Amino acid sequence: MNQTSHSNRIQKGILAIDQQMYDFIENEVLPKVGVDSDSYWSGFEKVVKEFTPRNKELLAIREKMQNQIDQWHLQHPTKDGEIDYPTYKAFLKEIGYLLPEGEDFKVSTQNVDDEIAHIAGPQLVVPVRNARYALNATNARWGSLYDALYGTDVISDDNGQEATGGYNPTRGAAVVAYAKDFLDDNFALASGSYSDVTGFKIVDGNLQVAMGESSTQLQNPEKFVGYVGEADSPTGVLLKNNNLHVEIQIDGSHPVGKDDPAHIKDVLLESAITAIQDCEDSIAAVDAEEKVEVYRNWFGLMNGDLQETFEKGGKTRTRKQNPDREYTTPDGGKLILPGRSLLLIRNVGHLMQNPAILVDLGEGPEEIFEGLMDGLITPLLSLNDIKGRNQLSNSRTGSMYIVKPKMHGPDEVKMANDLFNASEDLLGLERNTIKIGIMDEERRMTVNLKEAIRQAKERVIFINTGFLDRTGDEMHTSMNAGAFVPKGEMKSQAWQPAYEQWNVDIGLETGLQGHAQIGKGMWAKPDDMKEMIDTKAAHPKAGANTAWVPSPTGATLHSMHYHQVNVADVQDSLKSRQRASLDDILTIPLAKDTNWTEEEKQQELENNAQGILGYVVRWVNQGVGCSKVPDIDDVGLMEDRATLRISSQHITNWLHHDIVSEEQVMNAMKHMAKVVDEQNADDPDYQPMAPNFEDSYAFKAACDLVFKGREQPSGYTEPLLHQARLDLKANV
Repeated sequence: MNQTSHSNRIQKGILAIDQQMYDFIENEVLPKVGVDSDSYWSGFEKVVKEFTPRNKELLAIREKMQNQIDQWHLQHPTKDGEIDYPTYKAFLKEIGYLLPEGEDFKVSTQNVDDEIAHIAGPQLVVPVRNARYALNATNARWGSLYDALYGTDVISDDNGQEATGGYNPTRGAAVVAYAKDFLDDNFALASGSYSDVTGFKIVDGNLQVAMGESSTQLQNPEKFVGYVGEADSPTGVLLKNNNLHVEIQIDGSHPVGKDDPAHIKDVLLESAITAIQDCEDSIAAVDAEEKVEVYRNWFGLMNGDLQETFEKGGKTRTRKQNPDREYTTPDGGKLILPGRSLLLIRNVGHLMQNPAILVDLGEGPEEIFEGLMDGLITPLLSLNDIKGRNQLSNSRTGSMYIVKPKMHGPDEVKMANDLFNASEDLLGLERNTIKIGIMDEERRMTVNLKEAIRQAKERVIFINTGFLDRTGDEMHTSMNAGAFVPKGEMKSQAWQPAYEQWNVDIGLETGLQGHAQIGKGMWAKPDDMKEMIDTKAAHPKAGANTAWVPSPTGATLHSMHYHQVNVADVQDSLKSRQRASLDDILTIPLAKDTNWTEEEKQQELENNAQGILGYVVRWVNQGVGCSKVPDIDDVGLMEDRATLRISSQHITNWLHHDIVSEEQVMNAMKHMAKVVDEQNADDPDYQPMAPNFEDSYAFKAACDLVFKGREQPSGYTEPLLHQARLDLKANV
């Protein structure tokens, strides 16, 4: 290919590649994965030429349908919050929004790792741009139950159990008692309790559990699958339940183990079975510099050599990927268990473009569609893992797992599927090596989910509901229908439980069991783990074999739910139930009565405004795409762009329907900007928004998200956020 360099870009045919991006791929990646530079870039150019017009056409269809729906609502005004649903449904079919459903089929995805196909358990989602977080998530496959309990509110502070500065033995005793109750519930002994155990031995391949002078065994001896150390004095006992492992760790010299009758120092739980390394909703990556950080971290993970050095407690620490774990089996053989979560990577959706590469199709240079760039580069970065070249492997079946978000229906899934075909051809990979996870977070995806799955039936490994994005799309799609209920009432509206059930129903109908994950959404309150323990068992009970958690600690605690619930049995029982109601899914969450008091409206407005500002200020000013943001009541919530989408669209809706005025909204934004500034006062890198609002890129972006909310594509926040951060970077 002809190659020229200008304006810090390298020209490869129609591609003008930012020098930073080009140097990373050319010098760091291609030699390490053994791919020829000319063939890669010429193939890259060919794919971009083919798919860019198609990408534009799909986005134009989104816009056309939205305009048609907007007009329909204007021509069919609601009466007391009610619309004519039979007429509305017929209209959606007429414009191709609601598609006819084809014949039944089953997915046939092959070479899927057990973590996705057969093991039900927690899933972490983490910003891959942050190497430390990325490594923490990778290493969260195993977690200390003792640490997870001691450091969270699962153990109360009552009765002298406070989490004091040093170790509190009273709290420690409560932790041990909780953990032994967990063992009793899931690995019951033939007689007695783990609180009475004084030792463990392996005799003739069986686990012998001592209780003083007597001994017992497991009620189900098959749950004992391995050990560490010597048979007559093991340092670890490996148990298995519902395909999940638990290791009882034994050490009489340990500060906790020395006081335990059986010298148990900890109970280690297999925790984050899978982890999504995110290029999308939880990161800010607006240009080549930031995208290279994203790609470099994924490349390190896929080669098994990512490391991060940092200061903690006055000491320099280096974090790297954990090795696999080795055990002796009951019959004296060897058992190797993965030491790391199986990693998926979430690529960017079809909407966004990025200046890292400019494309000239004859009408002048324009930014590349970021989803195309991700779809061609992230598999390249994964080649050594796909081909089994690494000592620390991710996929043991030679697959790569890409989660594809924010798709609107079957045609958009087909484009993603075809893009992955092209990427495989470019890299010389067998067809369907690249697997796809389909996020069910847009209304047009939900109502056509069966047909969407059909488009990727040989590579689908995941469908997942995303309540926040789905709610944002719900509101934007039906913006002209009327005023929506307050945000806190959304989950009690007819569409929401129907949507959650429908996702499971369609997944089971299309044969995902044994091939793919059916997933549920995020627990957003990382400091409220007791509430999570009390409620999140609902996800496996609903037939989901994974659900999202915000931290490694959350993964360890949520994993207990998958011991309590055998998801495969639940899924088997659900296959015969009636599918959720499509009519319920299409029921728009309109307020029947909008006579809220001024105080109620102000409270709703300030709650939304505070959430928007608290997230946007970190995103724009610091490039932080996911963080624990204090809400209006100072409760820390894990926020990403999905939470921003719902809050901004909700204010936009109330503004559009004259529930609140522009002046009220602006006053609320300014007032809450001061509150957010105060909440971030201890952050040395924080840049306040008040009182110079006109000089704050973040404040202006937050306001634009509301005041320009109706014109944003699908109500997405990315275009305005990206522009604000690019403007800030250009002027700093």
